Amino acid sequence: MARSLKILLIAILLVGATVFVWNYTTLQRQARDMHTADSRNAGIEVFTHYGYFVNPKVLVFDLRALSGDNSPMNVTRTLLQFAERQKHRRFDRVILAHKGTAKFELKGDYFHALGNDYEHQNPVYTLRTLPENVYQLDGARAFGTWTGGLLGVVGKQMEDLNELHQQWYLAEYATGG
Repeated sequence: MARSLKILLIAILLVGATVFVWNYTTLQRQARDMHTADSRNAGIEVFTHYGYFVNPKVLVFDLRALSGDNSPMNVTRTLLQFAERQKHRRFDRVILAHKGTAKFELKGDYFHALGNDYEHQNPVYTLRTLPENVYQLDGARAFGTWTGGLLGVVGKQMEDLNELHQQWYLAEYATGG
């Protein structure tokens, strides 16, 4: 009985180590490298992994820490840079999390487009249209789409972008969470 228990424990450890290495080499190492490649990302800590660490169709982009020098635009840039680093991959969903708690999701096709468009898309366009592509975890749109005059639409879109960051992590960050 003791021998079979040892074999089971070794098997569990090997599977766990394999899952860790797979997540690290295919996702987290790229997130780490992205932060060292761009000094503007200093102070932002992101933990990336597959859904439940084993589902390669789901990406979790988990914002873990910020410094007082980071702005919401810095956080958005890290998300976009990571999308660019993952543009060769396809996900069904991308979960936006904060300290291990899922907050929102992006459709995989949209995340893929963000990665493909990162180098040549107008960043203002990307920023202002990001919220209308964010969903609640139940699949409902988190923010609406706006129509009307350009200045009014852009103003509302930027308000939505600020609200996205507020709900994603800023409210907790402001209270020390």
